[in-house]
Amino acid sequence: MTIAQKLSFDVQLSDHARTAAEREQVMANPVFGKVFTDHMISIDFTEGRGWHDARLMPYGPLALEPATAVFHYGQEIFEGLKAYRQSGGSVVTFRPYANAARFNRSAVRLAMPELPEETFVESLELLVQTEREWVPMPEGHSLYLRPFMIATQPGLGVNYPSKTYKYMVIASPAASYFAGGIKPVSVWLSTEYTRAAPGGTGEAKCGGNYAAAFVAQRQAVEQGCDQVVWLDAQEHRHVEEMGGMNLFFVFGDKLVTPALTGSLLAGITRDSILTLAGELGLEVEERLVSVDEWEAGCASGELTEVFACGTAAIVTPVGSVKGADRSWTIGDGSPGEVTMRVREELIGIQYGTRPDPHNWVHKIL
Repeated sequence: MTIAQKLSFDVQLSDHARTAAEREQVMANPVFGKVFTDHMISIDFTEGRGWHDARLMPYGPLALEPATAVFHYGQEIFEGLKAYRQSGGSVVTFRPYANAARFNRSAVRLAMPELPEETFVESLELLVQTEREWVPMPEGHSLYLRPFMIATQPGLGVNYPSKTYKYMVIASPAASYFAGGIKPVSVWLSTEYTRAAPGGTGEAKCGGNYAAAFVAQRQAVEQGCDQVVWLDAQEHRHVEEMGGMNLFFVFGDKLVTPALTGSLLAGITRDSILTLAGELGLEVEERLVSVDEWEAGCASGELTEVFACGTAAIVTPVGSVKGADRSWTIGDGSPGEVTMRVREELIGIQYGTRPDPHNWVHKIL
């Protein structure tokens, strides 16, 4: 149970913040998730006391005992979203309350305390306001924000979840995902491994899901593919996700996406596309999609495009598919018209060049 008291943040500015010249050198060619800004957010939770000791502090290492619960039992969740500098100079985020709600759904599934949504958003605002010079100027670039929570109680008992936790936010400048132009990806159909099963943690954004995926992603690369496509756990017949991204299939003027069965992550970008589809003249259907339907639809020409969506790349076209006993190309292998329309609409809203009728853009500066 979460104690939803109002928190005040103690601000401790770094004595060793990078100079403007050092920051500009990093931001000239930012590599996703490699370099972090000068500050971070930290809030502690103690059972019976609730959330406390909210701080903005210099970015740096954490001191945790070797027996800390997160190292042994994987009680950890995270989110990912971006701060954008719009064409008029404003700095914004995209649908942060949706991320806050999903963060709490993940917390409930991992038996962790919920964080008040207002506190989640306030923590992002404070960090971005402090690190405003780290928000890149070019369209396509952004400041990636990583909120996360870990279990911090020392001890190896497994009967109960941790009684203490730490919530944090760190930030990293990121260049455009497609620096050299939009490149369709090739995908490997994983029939040997399973990402998640109904009743598991598939709909939670927790580190264990990603750790379990690495072996299949490595297999995809060994097969000459860029990404892995996950299939259902029981039959390995129905499509679920591509890596950590949701998938959409384009049948003429219809967008079809795998239904949320409990083993898929409910993506914020996915939800945004479902909302925008009607405004773009597209019909939407959420249902099961089999590998056989995917292959047959491409062969007949009925299925013309496939794309994945997520925070990092927004929209990623899928150009070809490979499995243990089959392979095929989607359309002519290049990005399709619908894919690019969806991508341009979303990016336009985020960077302020298109209308925002749903008030998804959250202004920070």
